[in-house]
Amino acid sequence: MTFVQVIDCTTSRVDELNQLMDSWVEATRGKRTATHSIVGRDRADSTHVVEIVEFPSYEEAMKNSHLPETDRIFREMVALCDREPSFTDLDVVRDEQLNKAVARSFFDDVINAGNVDAADAMCTADYREHDPSLSSYDMGLEQAKVENKEIMAAFEPVATIESMVAEGDMVCVRASFKGRHAGTYQGMEATGREVTGTAHVTFRCTGGKIAESWWNFDDLGLMKQLGAMEG
Repeated sequence: MTFVQVIDCTTSRVDELNQLMDSWVEATRGKRTATHSIVGRDRADSTHVVEIVEFPSYEEAMKNSHLPETDRIFREMVALCDREPSFTDLDVVRDEQLNKAVARSFFDDVINAGNVDAADAMCTADYREHDPSLSSYDMGLEQAKVENKEIMAAFEPVATIESMVAEGDMVCVRASFKGRHAGTYQGMEATGREVTGTAHVTFRCTGGKIAESWWNFDDLGLMKQLGAMEG
């Protein structure tokens, strides 16, 4: 079970505290078990600083605490604080990664369900799509829906998300797909051939919606499977 530790402190020496955190990251490189750390400053009180550190489990957090480098940094952190820091230990019972959720919904509801109109609720009004296989590398949602609908009708694709990574407002997806050439594609009449391939897409999200996307498919491999190019 994922474990989170919240460290709450008051200090007028925030810059020094930041430098100390940099020292901890460098000193524990290759040793620490922490996977994610966030430091925030209270907007209402600039001396109130909260650090949130994530670990794979409580047991891994304890390993991290027992590192001599962690003990040294903690003692130096206490010296920088106006009062003894407080600690809150949390077992994570729910972890909603909302940007990942909307990216997954795009694959499920738009691509696999074949419903391009479902993108209306998932994308911002100023959404931009970048895809070298479309007529323009920079287009809005309505035109993207028109062209993608033609591609989906041509291949009836089913996509599988192989992996997904999120950082900040960006979500990167590695996917595979399979389908059948059931309709005209780029002037090529349907061949009925089964096709498979890979794809990568990066989504930029804002306010729980997709604002921009960059797509890359194995177009060369697809054309070879359709017999349009020699293998």
